[in-house]
Amino acid sequence: MIDLRLLREHPDAVRASQRARGESESSVDELLAADERRRAAVTRADTLRAEQKAISNKVKQAAPEERASIVAQAKELAAIVKQAEAEQAEADAALRAAHLAVPNIVLDGVPAGGEDDYVLLREVGEKPALENPRDHLELAERLGAIDVERGAKVSGARFYYLTGVGALLQLALLQMGIAQAVENGFTPVITPSVVKPEVMAGTGFLGAHASEVYRLEADDLYLVGTSEVPLAGYHMDEIVDLSGGPKRYAGWSSCYRREAGSYGKDTRGIIRVHQFDKVEMFSYTTLEEAPAEHARLLAWEEEMLAKVEVPYRVIDTAAGDLGASAARKFDCEGWVPSQGRYRELTSTSNCTDFQARRLNIRYRGEDGRPRHVATLNGTLATTRWIVAILENHQLPDGSVRVPAALRPFLGGREVLEPVAAR
Repeated sequence: MIDLRLLREHPDAVRASQRARGESESSVDELLAADERRRAAVTRADTLRAEQKAISNKVKQAAPEERASIVAQAKELAAIVKQAEAEQAEADAALRAAHLAVPNIVLDGVPAGGEDDYVLLREVGEKPALENPRDHLELAERLGAIDVERGAKVSGARFYYLTGVGALLQLALLQMGIAQAVENGFTPVITPSVVKPEVMAGTGFLGAHASEVYRLEADDLYLVGTSEVPLAGYHMDEIVDLSGGPKRYAGWSSCYRREAGSYGKDTRGIIRVHQFDKVEMFSYTTLEEAPAEHARLLAWEEEMLAKVEVPYRVIDTAAGDLGASAARKFDCEGWVPSQGRYRELTSTSNCTDFQARRLNIRYRGEDGRPRHVATLNGTLATTRWIVAILENHQLPDGSVRVPAALRPFLGGREVLEPVAAR
């Protein structure tokens, strides 16, 4: 959630952020009003409690002939205090609801607009010259790597099996991602796949995109769509030590997304599915250091893309295409030859102190006072990368060349060969 002091002192900055996102400014006014009502309710309740304490002392010191009258006053005041405390509780709840409704404030320089209003930062790599390229599913089925028919039979649409070299390829990708992360000082973590509501809400995933999240109603738990969620919750209600620089984790997890509203989109293959695996970088740092850390996460993502030798472009995502928690996001989109366009492979977001305020994660500044941390995340590898690797490295006979950096993680294989039909 945003800093209420910033809202009070610079409401127009918050309104400008809402306009850049293409969202209503009315939520800002509602939050300002809720904040004012809550502060008034707290002041009234505090004043009445002070009066109650004073009259209680008066009862103790009262002469016998005055006691009955003062006790009656005390009882009357107690009822008023109880009502004031109830009004304060209502104001607290209303403020929290209004606070949760306002997304993070976008950073200076983020392009305004929606999905198509991104700014292209650079294109990297040479697109392969392929005549009539096979798509990833055709290639994968020839390799015995993906089985979508049996996935649908067992689990329904948008589920699949990775088999043979498909399973090995995913494991190789994720292991290479973890290896790179460890080399750069990240702590590897295999995270839980389910989280409590306060963690899912704390990371900003139960707002406008709540329909994307799987909920386990019987247990009141949520399946995570990224290890960003459990990694953000890892230090919930803690004061972390940032004296040695950013605290970095690399989370390996299975991820689950309902893909609500995507019916008819990317139904072929594994571009848009309900379950996939991913290695996610997650950093805790200071607000001042966050932009530099964001640049580092992007550089590590690009290092991984260079290793798999996939042409890609980097875009500065427009404000209207940011999630509620992100103040800025860069996407790396890989070239998909069969579609003749770029598709998202990684993203990295600077969430400033938005998630930390919800999850109560702080560090001690040089003056010893606790301050909220900044949180950042970025993808190092995920199942979707298989699409770009297979298509960009396909050979005329349907086999696929293995990028050199990936070969040690695939037992030294240089080429993935087609297999007999299963």
